Amino acid sequence: MTKRPTIADLAREAGVSVATVDRVLNGRRLVREQTARRVCEAARAIGYNAAGLMQQRAQRILPEYRLGFILRMPAEHFYQDFAREIKAAVSAAQSFRGVPVVEFAPSHRPGDLVELLEDMGERCHAIAMMAPDHPTVTAAVEELKSNGTPVFSLLSDFAAGVREGYLGLNNRKVGRTAAWMFSKVAKRPGKVAVLVVSHRFQGPELREAGFRSYFREKAPMFEVLDTRLNVDTRQTTYEATRDIIQSESELVGLYVAGGGTEGAIAALREEGDGRDLLAIVNEITPESRAALADDIITMAVATPLRLLCQELVTLMARAIETGTAETPWQTFLPFEIYLPENI
Repeated sequence: MTKRPTIADLAREAGVSVATVDRVLNGRRLVREQTARRVCEAARAIGYNAAGLMQQRAQRILPEYRLGFILRMPAEHFYQDFAREIKAAVSAAQSFRGVPVVEFAPSHRPGDLVELLEDMGERCHAIAMMAPDHPTVTAAVEELKSNGTPVFSLLSDFAAGVREGYLGLNNRKVGRTAAWMFSKVAKRPGKVAVLVVSHRFQGPELREAGFRSYFREKAPMFEVLDTRLNVDTRQTTYEATRDIIQSESELVGLYVAGGGTEGAIAALREEGDGRDLLAIVNEITPESRAALADDIITMAVATPLRLLCQELVTLMARAIETGTAETPWQTFLPFEIYLPENI
């Protein structure tokens, strides 16, 4: 019969004293986080019979952080997936015990966002949110920063110079990539439409700027039409897309640089038959995946949500532990490209 590992065996495997192992076993706060983690890993490695209990007690040694997240549009698959990945990343954190507080903004009006932001600032150690770049939002972020609560911008930047950092895609490159695809795949030159959610959201605005700059520089045979606002809802995007298809006989395609993708897809299914239109959207959802499979859209540019959430949780914990950064930063993640042949 194989002898069960003893505390002495565990101490030797972890490179610590028996007394340290005893403190971890009893969940005492005299053990450094790195040491407690090393003992727990050693316990699992040698099959120590109290490894599970030790892990639970080691967790009690760790600090508890309440992390706030403000997302948008809870009915959309993208934001549902975002919320799930956030909770998974917080749960998987090893250096602290995390409590995720996920809220969905009732609208993208600055006043509504500021109210939610201030309320969350009273409950959380750090906050990450999606918001328009508006002076009232910037003022609220600055107030939270002065009180020691860092605020991170997600996917679309805002409050530059005040927020802790930006985490998302390089939106200008996303726009240029969409334009590159148009120029390579289009069977004829012609007119191209762009739809954005709002001029206050930097993300879609930068995608539009990149999209237009590529055509000016590399493909002047295409005419990019005046930008249409779609207000990020399915119905308004559906109506705007339908109107563009019906009114522009030389249309070769459209780029949905903001939200409302499902509405654009619905209009393309109804009106695009026989027009051989290109369409590029952002994010992969059940609707965009199905549209790719049916050749309704040409490409979807997506955010790597799991990677973003893991990186975000690490950065939020670091800001809590070390204080707000002297120089605000940007972290650009690699974007994913989905085509009909790789879904």
